[in-house]
Amino acid sequence: MRPIRLLLADDHALVLQAVRFSLESNPDIEVVAEAKSGSEVLPRVAETTPDVILLDIRMPGIDGLELLDRLRDQYPETKVVVLSGVEDPELAAEALGRGAKAFLGKRIDPAELAPVLRQVFEGTPVSESLGSPAGATEETADELGLTAREREILDRVATGRSNKQIAAEFWLSEQTIKYHLTNVYRKLGVSSRTEAARFAYDHGLAGGSSADNGRQQLNG
Repeated sequence: MRPIRLLLADDHALVLQAVRFSLESNPDIEVVAEAKSGSEVLPRVAETTPDVILLDIRMPGIDGLELLDRLRDQYPETKVVVLSGVEDPELAAEALGRGAKAFLGKRIDPAELAPVLRQVFEGTPVSESLGSPAGATEETADELGLTAREREILDRVATGRSNKQIAAEFWLSEQTIKYHLTNVYRKLGVSSRTEAARFAYDHGLAGGSSADNGRQQLNG
């Protein structure tokens, strides 16, 4: 089996060097290119056809959020993991809503990076918790009156999955997922997927119901 082709995009040379070093012991991951500005990312993707991009959210030229939009439109098969020094749940929700498969903080344990990249490449859901207090998930969900199924669907929305993907995972129709989401929005007092994802991160509801598939990490 061929290695995972990885593109690194960060404007800090030290970060690029550290990521390369942390992945050296993983022969199944090959760094095929680097981009040191946002404007370099799309040309590098065209040249090297990476499977996964490890993308900084704040870069000169084109910022990471705009790049997520362009990558989703131009290279929908290429998966993106955001690696950010900004620990902001709202930013995480925005990135996931624009198609990122995971949002990691630069304080992540280097040993955890390769497993996340493998999960993303294989299509396994990655749930990240941005410093949610222990025990907050159950309490908040109960206070809001969320059912177990509504919590599961909210968790999937927070990780950027579409209604079609969620429906396939639970063997339900898209119409059923829409029905559940209508109830979720009403109970949370929000009106969109992005607002729901932001609420989930702010209140510790992202990553809790799918702990078997993901990781809860105190990062941004």
